[in-house]
This record gives sequence, C-alpha cells and structure tokens, in this order.
Amino acid sequence: QVQLVESGGGLVQPGGSLRLSCAASGSRFGFNVMGWYRQASGKQRELVAAIILSGITNYADSVKGRFAISRDNAKSTVSLQMNSLKPEDTAVYYCNVRELRTGGNYWGQGTQVTVSS
Repeated sequence: QVQLVESGGGLVQPGGSLRLSCAASGSRFGFNVMGWYRQASGKQRELVAAIILSGITNYADSVKGRFAISRDNAKSTVSLQMNSLKPEDTAVYYCNVRELRTGGNYWGQGTQVTVSS
C-alpha cells in the first residue's frame, strides 16, 4: 500500500518562504505524476503544481514564478519550494501521486501553510 508522508508546513510572514516535502513509499512501480494541491477554508481543492516522470512541470497561474516543484525519482520524493508567499496562499497543502502501471491515485494527510503577519 502506497503511503505519503508530508513535512514542512507552518506559519510564515508575507514575503517569506517555505519548503514542503513528501516522501512516498510502498510502490513496486514508482510514480508517473507527483504534485501538490491545496484547499483553503471554504474553497475547493486546487492544483498548485505537478511534475511528471520526465521532469515536465505544470503550475497554477497564481503561483508561477514564486513556487518551484522538484522530484527525486530514486527516493520517490517530491518537494515544493514556495517563495514570496502571500496571505492568499494560506491553505492545507496535499501531496498527490499517481502510480505507474496501476494508475493508483494517492493523497497525503495534508500540511497546513499559514501566511500571516
């Protein structure tokens, strides 16, 4: 069974930076897509950034130029470097992976990011 462990959330002032990390385990095949979603209070969950096996990335317009996603295929980890954070980035951030061959879709437990002065 695939398990995801997230780390790195917390409280930061506007303009600050945080780095989220997610470690995936339990897969025999590895992962095609690895990414991060977020859900702010009272809003729907939305894609923040995703990266496929080849390294091609996709970002929400609201975070382009501020956030950077990366992955380590050997370690099955995905990270999200978040810079120039804004109060509107406040949300619970979820790691998401899609397993190769099976197409299984898995979610982390979520980590809170709060941007406030």
